[in-house]
This record gives sequence, C-alpha cells and structure tokens, in this order.
Amino acid sequence: MRTVELLLDEAAESAVREAWRRLADAGLPSQARHRSPTNGPHLTLAACPELTAPIRWELAEAAAALPLPVRFAGLIRFERPTSVLAWSLALDAALADLHRKVWDAVTSDYRPETLNPFHAPSGWSPHITLGRTRRPGAFTSRRIPGILPPPPLSARLTTLRSFDTETGTLEILTPRG
Repeated sequence: MRTVELLLDEAAESAVREAWRRLADAGLPSQARHRSPTNGPHLTLAACPELTAPIRWELAEAAAALPLPVRFAGLIRFERPTSVLAWSLALDAALADLHRKVWDAVTSDYRPETLNPFHAPSGWSPHITLGRTRRPGAFTSRRIPGILPPPPLSARLTTLRSFDTETGTLEILTPRG
C-alpha cells in the first residue's frame, strides 16, 4: 500500500513532536513510541495499492500547490478500528482543493470503493495524529487537554510524499518541472 501525505513546516513539526513527548511522558498512547525511522508528523490525503505513472503525473501537478498555509482547529478524537487523538486542521477551500486533486489522482486508476473511505472527500477529516491505540476509549480522560501544549495557530504544508507500507521506504513527490 502506498500513502500520499503532506509534511509540516519545521516549527509545526516541532510542536507536534512536543505533544507526542508529553503524551508518552504521561503514559498515554503516543506516536513518539512509534520507533520507525520514517515516523514523522504528517497529514494523510489518500492511500492506494501502487502509484502508477498516471497517478504520479497528477500528484506532481498537485505538489505545485505547496507550500500551503493551514490553520489548526483544535483537539479531536476518533473511535474507529483504533482510538486516535489528533489535532484537526481547518478544511478551507485551498486544502479541500489539494485533497480533491490527490483523491482524483488515485481514483484515476483505482475504483473509489476499493480505497479507504476515510480518505474520500465526503469522509475526510484533516488531522495530525498525536496518538493511536487499539484500546477503545483510551483518550477519554479529561486530563488530556491539560497534558498537551496548544496546537500552533497556523502552519505550512511543505512537502508531498508517499510511504510504501511494504518496504518501509519514503518517496518525495515533486512538482513537474
């Protein structure tokens, strides 16, 4: 499986890593415990089995929109197959347009119903994961907001990349040019 992700600017990445550290120090699930050298704060836009040539062509066009300013919108929790604690991002027109271009790229070679429905434009909730666990309700504690620093007010999404879940490799997806 290949993900399509956006990376944060250096200051925002540092703020996310600080939140990861504080969660870990409090004994809560945290992305800081994910020891892969490829682990880093990111915004997932889509995932598909492979990045074909047509998908790559369209992703290169989408990457031309970077850097893209975004605003953080606060703390959110998801209860999906896993419990997730995250900082949400405001879904403004520019971010929605970039996400739509990426979704259209991956669905140019894969039927939408074969892909993760949480990445479809109708179900996508842009967020930066702080912690994740298979333990239901792990993030219901009222003390969590007191543990975390406030999210940055704003950030820039700077880089489009893909992570290959089979090989564990990262690839930077650059604009055509």
